[in-house]
Amino acid sequence: MVPDLPAESQVIPSRLPVGRLGVAVVAELVELIVTGRLEEGALLPPEGPLSERFGVSRTVLRESVKRLEEKGLVIVSQGRGTQVLAPGYWNMLDPVVLSALIDNDQSLGVLDQLTIVRASLESAMAGSVAASHTTEGLRRLENALTAMRESESETDSFRQADVVFHYALMEISTNRLAENIAKHLYKRAVESTRYQGINPPDATALTLDEHAAIVDAIARNDQAGAEKAMHDHIHGSWERRRLPDHAPLKRSQRAKPQSSETQAGKPQSGKPQSGKPQSSE
Repeated sequence: MVPDLPAESQVIPSRLPVGRLGVAVVAELVELIVTGRLEEGALLPPEGPLSERFGVSRTVLRESVKRLEEKGLVIVSQGRGTQVLAPGYWNMLDPVVLSALIDNDQSLGVLDQLTIVRASLESAMAGSVAASHTTEGLRRLENALTAMRESESETDSFRQADVVFHYALMEISTNRLAENIAKHLYKRAVESTRYQGINPPDATALTLDEHAAIVDAIARNDQAGAEKAMHDHIHGSWERRRLPDHAPLKRSQRAKPQSSETQAGKPQSGKPQSGKPQSSE
């Protein structure tokens, strides 16, 4: 018989399906933490009762808690136990943590924040490419834009070409840190149906125009223009797709593109609502 547990433990499910139990325990605890059901400062129940509640061995539970600690979600202190940490300590680029944040983002606040961060990073990379690029690099972007235009009537192909364009720009920028962070955010975001959002009738045409403006600015070596074009595209496309039953992101909350002096996936397929391709932006 499982002994009575503290209040925090009541949100923890009793036993998990057999198979990859450690993965299931980690995923369940991550979700409980990022949704606030296990609040900052809360202590996880003792190892024995908690392992019984999940229906796993103490060894599996111990390894699962270790994974949580590596993700920055908890801290294990001798004599005190396992305590939930504040969100500022979480590794939000960790795939499990990021997925839980996005999947439970009922208000779209996480996707709003993701858009701000992504726009800042990709704007900086676009400006860097405009300031210094090779003929081959520019041709690669032009080819990616051409592929988008040629797949305009095919939803999945258009989305994939869209992703290829952004990945190409990131790679040409040679800013490996920004590229790595942006790819993590972008790849997970495009797998979310809420990030895909709605599909306005003019979405495809606007998306193509915005990508063309980015390429044109880069071709002119217009660093500020490339930064602005990318920034406006990422924010504008999100505002077009953002589900109407949520409050829109205020312009005053949006990050502005950095000046040059301050610079340092696979999308989910699906049928568009209007019969036209839906941008994966």
